Amino acid sequence: MAKVKVLDFWAQWCGPCRAMGPAIESLMEEHNREGSDIEISKIDVDTNPELTEKYSIRSIPTLIFLKDGEEFDRKSGVQSKEKIVSKINEALSV
Repeated sequence: MAKVKVLDFWAQWCGPCRAMGPAIESLMEEHNREGSDIEISKIDVDTNPELTEKYSIRSIPTLIFLKDGEEFDRKSGVQSKEKIVSKINEALSV
């Protein structure tokens, strides 16, 4: 089974990031457990400049979807929980 990771690049001072926060936190509660094929991570761009640069983040919020360690897709701007789940399911199905 494929492993899907979602990287949420955000910052404390970012209003749109805070707006999307509850959806990300809900997904983290649902999926971040032992044996899950899905892992959600929040990455603060101010405290993780190396990852921010590695993924060439130019605007936040940005979600990067990784499938088996390779970038599958990315979305910038506020995304609904439903859109995030849809993209995760798409990654799992291909």
